[in-house]
Amino acid sequence: MDWIETIIIAVVEGLTEFLPVSSTGHMIITQNLLGLTPESMSETDKAFVHAFTFIIQFGAILSVVCLYWKRFFQFDNTPAGSGVFGKLKHKFYFYWLLIVGVLPAVIVGLAAKKSGLLDWLLDSVEVVAIMLVLGGVFMLFCDKLFNKGNDATRVNEKRAFNIGLYQCISVIPGVSRSMATIVGGMTQGLTRKRAAEFSFFLAVPTMAGATLLDLLDLLKEDTAWATSHNIAMLVLGCVVAFFVALFAMKWFVSFLTKYGFKAFGYYRIVVGAIIIALLLTGHSLVMVD
Repeated sequence: MDWIETIIIAVVEGLTEFLPVSSTGHMIITQNLLGLTPESMSETDKAFVHAFTFIIQFGAILSVVCLYWKRFFQFDNTPAGSGVFGKLKHKFYFYWLLIVGVLPAVIVGLAAKKSGLLDWLLDSVEVVAIMLVLGGVFMLFCDKLFNKGNDATRVNEKRAFNIGLYQCISVIPGVSRSMATIVGGMTQGLTRKRAAEFSFFLAVPTMAGATLLDLLDLLKEDTAWATSHNIAMLVLGCVVAFFVALFAMKWFVSFLTKYGFKAFGYYRIVVGAIIIALLLTGHSLVMVD
């Protein structure tokens, strides 16, 4: 990967990480358009590009901590119940909800990675295209399927766990972690805004864990990728994704609250249909040699 490819992929990641259009799916499509296909790379380069896809997502989710820093660094000091655990849970209740919410993804994600399913899915642009279309069709009716929620409804342990179950669906590229968790929140009676914000919060432990696992795997298997050039690409990708995601996230909350999912549904259907048409007619997505 060169500097231009890194910046392009990072911009795509930053723009799509918190939109319900699948950031992983868009990065896979972008990599194919840039010619970064599995067939064109060595095993070392292929491992690095796979890891790069996850690691720069960590740069994007750091923007959540920056934008909502009061939620991440403000503790509940009101009177709590009895018992050491009860008092700790009360004080760190925000973090407790994130732990409960991320548990399902930890189990499913580790199983998918260990089985090799995750690497196979990351190489499949066909899966991305199909899921973009299916998810887009669903989103056309999503606003009617679920009511607008209640402002009085808050996230508790049960709701956090259920939202975490929905997040597991996003192990399939093209589904969109953001869409799965926001829809999950809406099924629990949350408003669009509150569901979107909890989706952002849940992204932090989820993607931090995925990033750590990928780094450990890279360090255990083959350190040939750890050139100064590749490390510089990772740093650049994280920085670009951070700033782009900061802008995209603020815009998305406002747009989703006012207009709902339908526009994103049409976008997903159009992009997915174009890719499927190209693949069925024997055309390659590779546009850069």
